Amino acid sequence: MDTPSSALATSDSDVESFKRRLLDHLVHTVGKDQVTCTPRDWYHALARTVRDLLVEMWMDSTRATYRGDVKRIYYLSLEFLIGRSLINNLLNIGFVDICRQALADLKLDLDVIAEEEPEAALGNGGLGRLAACLIDSMATVGIPGYGYGIRYDYGMFSQVIENGFQTELPENWLRFGNPWEFARPEVVYTVKFFGRSVPYHEPDGRLSYDWTDAEEVLAMAYDQPVPGYGAWTVNNIRLWASKSSRAFDLKRFNQGDYMAAIRDQGESENLSKVLYPDDSTSMGKALRLKQEYFFVSASLQDILRRYLSQHKGFGEMPNKVAIQLNDTHPSMAVAEMMRLLLDQYGLDWDEAWATSVGVFSYTNHTLLPEALETWPLPLVETMLPRLMQIIFEINRRFLDEVSHRFPGDDDLVRRVSLIDEAGERRVRMAHLAFVGSHRVNGVARIHTDLMKTTIFADFQRIYPDRIVNKTNGVTPRRWLNQANRDLSTLITQEVGEDWTADLDQLRKLVGVAEDRGFQDAFRTIKKDNKQRLAKLVKDRLGLVLDEKSLFDVHVKRIHEYKRQLLNVLHVISRYNRLRAGGKGANLPPRTVLFAGKAAPGYWMAKLIITLINDVAKVVNADPAVKDRLKVVFLPNYNVSLAQRIIPAADLSEQISTAGTEASGTGNMKLALNGALTIGTRDGANIEIAEEVGEENVFFFGLLADQVMALHQSGSYDPTALVRANAELAEVIDMIGNGFFSPDQRDRYRPIVDTLTTHGDFYLLVADYPDYLASHAKVDALWKTSRDWTAKAILNVARMGKFSSDLTVLDYATDIWNVRPYRPAPGTHRH
Repeated sequence: MDTPSSALATSDSDVESFKRRLLDHLVHTVGKDQVTCTPRDWYHALARTVRDLLVEMWMDSTRATYRGDVKRIYYLSLEFLIGRSLINNLLNIGFVDICRQALADLKLDLDVIAEEEPEAALGNGGLGRLAACLIDSMATVGIPGYGYGIRYDYGMFSQVIENGFQTELPENWLRFGNPWEFARPEVVYTVKFFGRSVPYHEPDGRLSYDWTDAEEVLAMAYDQPVPGYGAWTVNNIRLWASKSSRAFDLKRFNQGDYMAAIRDQGESENLSKVLYPDDSTSMGKALRLKQEYFFVSASLQDILRRYLSQHKGFGEMPNKVAIQLNDTHPSMAVAEMMRLLLDQYGLDWDEAWATSVGVFSYTNHTLLPEALETWPLPLVETMLPRLMQIIFEINRRFLDEVSHRFPGDDDLVRRVSLIDEAGERRVRMAHLAFVGSHRVNGVARIHTDLMKTTIFADFQRIYPDRIVNKTNGVTPRRWLNQANRDLSTLITQEVGEDWTADLDQLRKLVGVAEDRGFQDAFRTIKKDNKQRLAKLVKDRLGLVLDEKSLFDVHVKRIHEYKRQLLNVLHVISRYNRLRAGGKGANLPPRTVLFAGKAAPGYWMAKLIITLINDVAKVVNADPAVKDRLKVVFLPNYNVSLAQRIIPAADLSEQISTAGTEASGTGNMKLALNGALTIGTRDGANIEIAEEVGEENVFFFGLLADQVMALHQSGSYDPTALVRANAELAEVIDMIGNGFFSPDQRDRYRPIVDTLTTHGDFYLLVADYPDYLASHAKVDALWKTSRDWTAKAILNVARMGKFSSDLTVLDYATDIWNVRPYRPAPGTHRH
């Protein structure tokens, strides 16, 4: 099961050989012996041992790619939520059993050592995790790919809850080094900022531009190999670190001006210091824009260098290079590619534009207009003067085309312009990405349909064939094979081991969904996973959970549209029913578990976290409810914690306002691990229900078109609806009058105002009755454990569509125009 293929049987794949490699690294790389070493030392020695094996496969893979001159996919993303790599790499290259036995011989435990690995939290939720999944899946299906991003010194902040409030601490994941990466000091590119763009004429009379008097920063590469399952292809994530282009000022240092001596270096290297600096200030905005341009400029210079090392001219480039823009953050790549092709390589505009559009495609991740990135035009013009000229020229040519095709429609021209002229002039990055790409995709069917009718309706009219759907997926290697080892073993015993690379093999489980023996084994695994999570909660929070209760899980980024607050309204309603007795006395035990981070500057999201913790404090201490209701907020949600929570979940909360969630991937991970979904018809929930059966999902709430109609009508009155619903009115009164915050009775008045007098934009009040009715159905089904277990097994069995391997193959066919590449036997690996 743990060995993907017999092809991995090599002279190094025995326990003794692995042990020798490990001990050699302990001594010669870490510089310790077995007497003085710590668990962290063992982790570093083990990581280097695994990296050695991985590198040999990586070199084979890279040489085969060059020999075949195959098309490469470049995935540009400001986030890569990689998580821990040790176990994932061992599983993918087929060495986990050998490693485990070698460590056991040394009286060591692989799981204990793996806990020493820092979390590579270079992202904030689904967007960054999707990027990591797609690089893994590209390698698994045999598509040579590169991920490009930033090597942040400090990733997503470490979340600490102090007196119920979120506090952000630096996440110094590089404190002890990253044993998986390779520093590439020889791979360095210059990135320019500020200065002037000066026109001049070439000897042949062609007009060119020189970006002069600029501030220069160096981008240095760090590579981290990513093996696919079976390691037939090993791909690479190349992250850029900023370095100063100016040397240490020894003269100033010797004069005693120590701070000035290092000032330039510090300012340059701040660029890659922190993931998502707070952009609520002008300095924060400038740093964010600099980060985005820094990484796309370095990445494109690197891509063009690699392409030109094998090809002359740019005629073949769209056949050899595909660049995927993951959301609007890398959109400046469109203008930067034009700058490089025009100014550095001397192409004329038409050839450069055809080449650029031919290689770029853009993934949109949001329908919220406020989340579509825009930049103040003066900021772009000052910081990136040459790119602003190019954006103006792209816009002029594009608007000329629009005016020619739609004469007299000045409103259309205004709406689709790359420059928003209303109020402060701003550059619309989503428009730049759309115009500069040959394909634009959404990430779930409903999301893509809404793109065509809302945020990109005008562009759909202009380019009716450009928008396509590519529903997100998740890698089953990490999210089932690694995260839920016991369930993986049970599945393999039933359907064979091929499911890890062909998730549709899980459909064979449909036939045993009603089998009592299989159900008993399935329930035992779920109970064991819940016990492990309960132990973690007790160790971290001191709270005792009942693993026999229904584990109701809501784990994702904290945001108003994701409606953690609606879940809290249900929790308080349930609490009140339990206290009142009567019908409430028959409610089955429930553990409601929240986890997720709020952006540091997102005040309302942070207030919701505090409310969750205050409600938990009251509920968990009330003897009237005993163990029939527990509320938990687990701090510092990340990939590793997700791998603990998701296998233990019974119920998956996917309750965003319909029409706001692009897709979601947490919904897929939870269903794949046997959690039933309670949710709205939003994002990928719809497609999950189509696969697993609507009878195995608890749907509730308004539909996306009803939400839109309600907003447009102006008739929605949440205050009146609250008055008409005594149970909801009591819940909101408790929040507003300080029942959960006796130390500050008006603490949650802003939440009450948001739900009532401020209009309840995300329609929690409208969906509340139906949400409670769905939870009543959950309670009823939970009491019939055989029926619940059958539905949970069917969820697992029918999730094959949501493998990121299939997502990647769909991109390959419809967007990238590339075929998976597997070298001939004997030319690859060992």
